[in-house]
Amino acid sequence: MLMSYLMKIRLTQWFSSFTKQRQPSPAWSATPDADGDPLKAALFSSAQMAQYGKTLAQSHKLSSTSMSYHLTRRLDENEAVITRHCSMLSAADKASITPAGEWLLDNYYLIEEQIRLVRHHLPKDFGKGLPVLLPPHRRPRIYDIATEIIAHGDGRWDKESLSHFIVAYQEVAPLTLGELWALPGMRRLALIENLRRVSIEVPNTQQARQLAERWVSKLVACAEQRQSELVMLIADLARAKPPLDSAFVAELVRRLQGLGHLLMLPLTWLEQQLANNGTTADALTQRFSQQLAAQQLFVSNSINGLRLLSETHWADFTEAMSLVDRTLQQDPAGVYPEMHFDTRDHYCHVIEMLARHSRHSEGEIAQQVLALAREGDASTTAHHVGYYLIGDGRARLEQQLATDISWLARLRDGFNQIPLLSS
Repeated sequence: MLMSYLMKIRLTQWFSSFTKQRQPSPAWSATPDADGDPLKAALFSSAQMAQYGKTLAQSHKLSSTSMSYHLTRRLDENEAVITRHCSMLSAADKASITPAGEWLLDNYYLIEEQIRLVRHHLPKDFGKGLPVLLPPHRRPRIYDIATEIIAHGDGRWDKESLSHFIVAYQEVAPLTLGELWALPGMRRLALIENLRRVSIEVPNTQQARQLAERWVSKLVACAEQRQSELVMLIADLARAKPPLDSAFVAELVRRLQGLGHLLMLPLTWLEQQLANNGTTADALTQRFSQQLAAQQLFVSNSINGLRLLSETHWADFTEAMSLVDRTLQQDPAGVYPEMHFDTRDHYCHVIEMLARHSRHSEGEIAQQVLALAREGDASTTAHHVGYYLIGDGRARLEQQLATDISWLARLRDGFNQIPLLSS
C-alpha cells in the first residue's frame, strides 16, 4: 500500500512539473484506426521479445517538439464503447454469444474497476511531456512500446519477458525515468483500448450469427410447409445481400447441413456466391473457428493482463530498469544503495529536473554526478552523489551542466522535497 501511494505521488510530481513549462499543442489520438482490429502480430517468445526490443529501439525516431496528450479523454470514449457493446451482448440471445463475449460480460466489473483505477491515480494530462515519435505516429514512445508488447504477446505478458524487453530496448535507446514510471499506466490504457476493439468485434459476430439463424428459420419453415416457394425465398436471400463473412457463412452452413436435399439448394447458392469471391464455405468455416479461438484467447489474456498490472510492484520494477539508478548505485561513498526507496527516488527526480533544464540527458547527468563524487574527498560528504544533487555541490553541478532553471521551477522542486506539499 505504501509503495502504491508513493508511486501515485511520484507520477503526480513528474507530470505536474510540465504543466507550466510546455506550450499547448494539438491533442493526440491514441490510435489512428480507432475502431480497427485488435493489435495482433506474430507471437514472440521471451528471447524473441528481447531481440525485438533492440529492433524497435532502432526504428523509433523521436520528434524534437512536444505535444499535449489527452489519453484519459480517450479512456472515457473506450468506457462508453465497451459499456454499450456489453449491454448489447447482455440483451441478445445467449445461445449465440461467443466465448469471448462471455469473457467480456463475466469480467465487465473488472474492466470498470481498472478504468476507475486509471482515473483515480493518473492526472488528466497523463502523457504530457513524454518523448514523442515522429509523424505519422505522433504518440508517446512509451505508449508505442506498450502496444507492441501487447501485440506480440496476444495481450499476454509476464514481468520477466517485459524486463528482458526493456533491458534490450535500452541497450539501443535509453528510456527516461518518466517513461518507466508511465509504463504500467500506458499498458493499462493500451489493454483497455484493445478490449474496446474486441467489444466491437464480438457483437458484430453475434449479429451475423443471429442473421443467419433467422434466414435458416425461414428456409426450414418454407421447405416443410411451402416447398414450391423455396426457390423464391432463396432469391429473396440473394437480393438481401447478407454479409458473406465467416460468422454468417459458418452459422448458415452449420444449421442447414443434414436437414434434407431441399435445403441443399441454399447451400448450393451459397457455394456459388463464395466461389465468385474466390473462397469456399469450408474455408470460411475454418476461419471462423480460428477467429472465435483467437478472440477468446485475446480477451482472456487481456483480462488476466489487467489483473497482473494491479498485482505487480511497479516501484521496484521501475527502479530495476532505471539506468540512472544503476549509475547512482555506484556511489563511491556506498551510501546511495543503503537509502530508503523514496530518498533514492528523490535523487532521480532531481536528475529528471536538471535534464529538462539543460542540454544533457538523464543518463549523462547521472554519469557526471558519479564522476564528481569520485573526485571528491573521501573523508567528506563530497564523496557522496547526494552532495551534488541536494547538497552544497549542487551549484557546481548546475554550472557544469549550464542549466537554465526558472525561479518557479526551483520553487516547485523545493516543494517536492516536502512530502506534505508534494502529495
